[in-house]
Amino acid sequence: MEFLLEILSEELPPSHVRSAVEDMKDKFARELPAAQIPAASLRLYSTCRRLVVLADIPAGQPDREMVVTGPPKANAYAADGSPTPAAAGFARAKGVRVEDLQIFTTEKGEYIGVRTAVRGKPSAEILPGLIARIISSLTFPRMMRWGTGTFKFSRPLRGLLCLLDGKPLAFTFEGLTASDSTCGHKMRFPEPFRVASFAEYSEGLRARGVVLDQEERKAAILTQIEARLAPLGAHLHPDPALLDKLASDVEAPFVVMGSFPEAFLDLPLEVLSTAMREGQKLFSVVKNGRQQPLFLGLADTDGDPKGFIQKGHERVLKARLADARFFWEQDRKTPLRKQAAGLKAVLFQEKLGTYEDKAQRLKKLVVYLCDKAGCKALAKDAAAAAELCKADLLTDMVREFPGLQGVVGGLYARAEGLPEAVAQALAEHYRPQSLEDEVPASPAGALLSLADKIDSIVGVVGIGIPTSGSSDPFGLRRNAQGVCKIILERKLSLSLSRLVDKAAAGYGDRLKKTPAEIRTELAEYFAGRLRSIFERQGFRYDLINAALGAGVDNIHQAALRLKALDALQSGKAFEPFILMAKRINNIASGQPPGPVNAALLQEKAEKELHAAFLIVRDNIGPMLAKGDFVQAQKMAFRLQPLLDAFFDKVMVMAEDPKLRRARLGLLQGIKKLLDPMADFSQVVVEGDKRRTREDS
Repeated sequence: MEFLLEILSEELPPSHVRSAVEDMKDKFARELPAAQIPAASLRLYSTCRRLVVLADIPAGQPDREMVVTGPPKANAYAADGSPTPAAAGFARAKGVRVEDLQIFTTEKGEYIGVRTAVRGKPSAEILPGLIARIISSLTFPRMMRWGTGTFKFSRPLRGLLCLLDGKPLAFTFEGLTASDSTCGHKMRFPEPFRVASFAEYSEGLRARGVVLDQEERKAAILTQIEARLAPLGAHLHPDPALLDKLASDVEAPFVVMGSFPEAFLDLPLEVLSTAMREGQKLFSVVKNGRQQPLFLGLADTDGDPKGFIQKGHERVLKARLADARFFWEQDRKTPLRKQAAGLKAVLFQEKLGTYEDKAQRLKKLVVYLCDKAGCKALAKDAAAAAELCKADLLTDMVREFPGLQGVVGGLYARAEGLPEAVAQALAEHYRPQSLEDEVPASPAGALLSLADKIDSIVGVVGIGIPTSGSSDPFGLRRNAQGVCKIILERKLSLSLSRLVDKAAAGYGDRLKKTPAEIRTELAEYFAGRLRSIFERQGFRYDLINAALGAGVDNIHQAALRLKALDALQSGKAFEPFILMAKRINNIASGQPPGPVNAALLQEKAEKELHAAFLIVRDNIGPMLAKGDFVQAQKMAFRLQPLLDAFFDKVMVMAEDPKLRRARLGLLQGIKKLLDPMADFSQVVVEGDKRRTREDS
């Protein structure tokens, strides 16, 4: 049955729309199956005024059988097997005969009981409570309460539409009664209209000025932009984050074009585009890579016939650009190094010192990274950039336009005539700020960004700020994702634990936790970030677990392990090898470690396995050293037929303790060889599924 829910509200900020959609999708995906009405499909739509859930769900819960237990068997039956009054009373209470009682074995022992049929509830009975629970649990960066109740939401709610199989599902929530009616665009079509399906709902909104689908709104915006700029031979300055934000900020997108005085074109493109984006949410227009004296904006309407919207943007933008020019001229009168001297008065974090302290830590950390990344020649420029990378926080330009942090430092460094490597590193060192953002293009910028992020992570964790929880006021999640993205895309082979130790050492005695405690916590935290990244890239969950199970100290190698597993999973040798590796793991794990004593081996099969093991081990070592996990695993596959013969012909757990120890030592040696490649016990193959079915 089709289930449709619309939550109508006052205008939600774009960030609130995104968080609500993600939260609702996750909660409906968990709550519906938990209520035994799983959704065959679950889709969410959103605008700045409505959050919409569409799903295909069953009419109700399935009927099921339930076991109801009573008193223990010992209390229910006498020594001769006759029922006691306790058994008779239980049978009477459940409306069955004593003869119908059964014995059930539980964790606490044997109890009498009965099997009863439980009729499933209709979905119409379950959904109102489920919906109310989910709406009440939604959280936003900022929440408000209105009226006399205690319910909080991002903005006041104005209506609820709820349909199940084309019929209104009426219920009350916080003074609102759900119905089968909604309204179109707030200003143009405020009158309510009724619907009986999602098709009627979406078409009804379209006819009343509302484009429901976010991607469709983005496409409509880009189409209008292209129509405006094509005759000019100009293009939109790429700003996907602004496009996403604007698409979430309107229901009826209308693109407005305006202009500004050409005198402002002497400002850098980065300054112009930021001045337009921050505050006014305007796009820059470029031609042949140069800013044009034009801008594009978005309005939630069907037109601007008198040009009021355009003129309003032009008036405000002219003033903002005048401010930007003033800041550009004034800031450049003070060299960056002199600006950086003021960082000793700017607090980075109460327990972690000033930004000057941070800059000095970054200087040491980036030199260390240059050495470990094989970029010693960059150390001088990278260290110079580290000393200056926070200086632009004291400029008027950044105070007015915070989005220019780093970028302005790079622009001012270039204008001062500092080395290009220093200027570029300054401009790039905040990137990436999301998984969609690009990593720094220059090696010095990438290493400085890595140093900056790991310094912040270690400091925050070191003073006891927890890494768990949905809130992330210190940007731990963003910084950890940035660390992973830089290492993965730049293919940096680094030890995370050593990097953490180096960062912790820079804080001296400021940290509450020991380096070992920080390492342990961050190993688990980074494993979670990597798992999320790899899942987004489409890798199988069990292969991800296997790759990460071998360790995350070297993030680049963890990715190489995963790619090797993914590349080899479809080969004929993969499944038999995985099953064999699991068998070795089951036998060798938990046994006391011991050497491979070849002199004690007796059978031909075990001697041949040992000889092959030595050859494979000597070949695999160099392969692992250079990160060639594909060839290393292919080399390990050569042990497969010999292992088959070994398990077929040899009794591992021999009666002779020395012989048993020698055979276990051989298997432990093979396990030790395989462990750096992956935790193969995490890989799910058909053999596991067949064995599970047979066992059941």
